[in-house]
Amino acid sequence: MNKLLKLFSPNFLWGGKQGKGPLYRHMFNYSRLWRSAVMLTALSAILPLLAITWFDYNVTQKAVESETLSRTSRTVSNTKRTISSFLAERKSALDFIVHDNLYEELIDPVRLSVILESLRKSFGGISDIGVIDASGQQIAYIGPYLLEGKNYSGQDWFKEVVERGIYISDVFLGFRNEPHLVIAISYELPAGSFYILRTSIDTDRLNEQLLNLELGAQGNAFIINSKGVLQTPARHHKKVFEKIVIPVPEYSSKTEAFQYNDPDEGSQILGYAYIPDTPFILMIVKNKNEMMKSWHKTRFEILIFLSIGILIVMVGVIGFATFFVNNIYIADQRRIKILHQVEYSNKLSSIGRLAAGVAHEINNPLAIINEKSGLIKDIFQFTDIYAKDEKLIGLVDAIHNSVARCGTITKQLLSFARHMDFSFQPVDLKKVIREVIGFLGKEAEYRNIKTSINISQDIPEFKSDRGKLQQVFLNLFNNAFAALSDGGNLDISAIRIRNDRIRITVADTGCGIPEKDLKKIFEPFFSTRTTVGGTGLGLSITYSLIQEIGGTLEVTSTVDVGTRFIITLPLNAKMIKEKNNALTPRG
Repeated sequence: MNKLLKLFSPNFLWGGKQGKGPLYRHMFNYSRLWRSAVMLTALSAILPLLAITWFDYNVTQKAVESETLSRTSRTVSNTKRTISSFLAERKSALDFIVHDNLYEELIDPVRLSVILESLRKSFGGISDIGVIDASGQQIAYIGPYLLEGKNYSGQDWFKEVVERGIYISDVFLGFRNEPHLVIAISYELPAGSFYILRTSIDTDRLNEQLLNLELGAQGNAFIINSKGVLQTPARHHKKVFEKIVIPVPEYSSKTEAFQYNDPDEGSQILGYAYIPDTPFILMIVKNKNEMMKSWHKTRFEILIFLSIGILIVMVGVIGFATFFVNNIYIADQRRIKILHQVEYSNKLSSIGRLAAGVAHEINNPLAIINEKSGLIKDIFQFTDIYAKDEKLIGLVDAIHNSVARCGTITKQLLSFARHMDFSFQPVDLKKVIREVIGFLGKEAEYRNIKTSINISQDIPEFKSDRGKLQQVFLNLFNNAFAALSDGGNLDISAIRIRNDRIRITVADTGCGIPEKDLKKIFEPFFSTRTTVGGTGLGLSITYSLIQEIGGTLEVTSTVDVGTRFIITLPLNAKMIKEKNNALTPRG
């Protein structure tokens, strides 16, 4: 017990005198060292545990949810087959009757009564049967109502059965004021005419098949028509012939199952299937919480396991950190008498301060140039001969544009390590590249450097930051020109990869980059041309700009052969920016 207490009550918490001054407080703050050791070690041990538990939690939950959807889908499929078989049996019975009896036999009331009685014994739930001629006149009828002689030629169902050869109606009340449906088939006579055999079927057996399904206490199975009107009774739902709250699902030739949230019932699992050649949609609704009971038990066990694991880890971490820091404390106490002076090296100047100073010195003359060029343009505007000289005005505008571009460069320098707002606009890639190449045209002509641009025709106009793209291309082309000897080649090409990205390649035949420097070229202030004025900021800024617009930058190079920069850009940088912002937690 004493050893255990000593383990958790070490000397550095109660004993020992620390030296005076900031040096000693920094070096021998054992409490902070102990807290850091506990925190870092605990994080190193607990984070993987949390990650594994989170992964297992999600995988298990998704597996249970997937199985729930699959089970619901299987139930819907099986029930669909049962209902389809129910209707197909009765349709087949009518097909058999018209093929087994002559037309003259079917219009005989005695024969028709025998047929109806046989149908009732075989299937049950069939209330009447009638024969309708090609004019829509019911010439024979056996049933509880006086329908013989009724004309159906103007009815939609009559037109449908004439056109398709079969008709299965919605469930309706009719004269009996009882839910039933109608099945009618047509049969062609040898003389070229036809007649229709029509029967009414009660829905009691259909309802029993749905209500007897094992769906749990809160499960629900029912049939609706294409307008969302109930065709059968449903547990916890409205009466037959009333419209359900659930939206009618879109048509699918196969069984579908998905989750949805009911404002009253909460999270639900909905499976549905369109029954072929009928107006019916079978729907099965299950309460998700009821179906996920097994998962809730598993989830509780996972959380218990995680809590016990964290507790064990923390006890071990605290014991280890205490032992470790206490031994450091004892060793330092032995050496404290011989420690008199500790030297520190001076820190490097801040990159941000250097960037700010450079940008400040550049912005001052830029402001003067911008002001003077604006004054010149204003003076020209008051003189007709100069105001109409497009070339002269264009030169002044070129000064303005160059000043603006220089201002953009200095802003990029200042914002190298901080976020900047985007300015998204439609970009024509070929046009932007040609504009930047135009800035270097004189140098290329003077040095006999050949430039080629090959942009794939399937690259559309896309949304990105035009200014950043110009800066990226200008930096890369400048680097290529610096690496090229007179008479070299610069090849720029672009192709579309996948549907949402493009790949731009900037290749030169210059001196190349040694392999040992390839990993450093995107680091700030790294340059192989410091002796000739290189600052080492061009490629690092380029790399940062490409990342800001959602792209990537890669490089391959061979000494004395050339260098190839590969840029991958999204076709919609704004969407990627908004998505990343949405995923970034707010502090």
